[in-house]
Amino acid sequence: MSCDRPRLRLPVCAAVALLSAVSGASDAQERPSSLDMTCRQAARLVSARGALVLGTGGFTYDRFVRDRSFCEPTEVTANGFAPTRDNPECLVGYRCIEPGRDWFGDDE
Repeated sequence: MSCDRPRLRLPVCAAVALLSAVSGASDAQERPSSLDMTCRQAARLVSARGALVLGTGGFTYDRFVRDRSFCEPTEVTANGFAPTRDNPECLVGYRCIEPGRDWFGDDE
């Protein structure tokens, strides 16, 4: 179908442009996997980007941050561990969490 027909031009062309933009955005959002990196590489990536979502194996993932400035105002940080190529429990950065009633601030 072509965008040359006057009646179909706007709706069809708009739909094609929207679908192209959406599919292009999803391609650009590929999630890095901690399992493909060494512990040092994963920690450096989190530090360099400030905040990112890392795949941690299969269909699992988590968001890791460099520091509390990447969390919501009511959140605090907790140590963020992820499995890497060389370490099953690598400290790659922090996770943002809502403090509970029994939270004592040990991880911030």
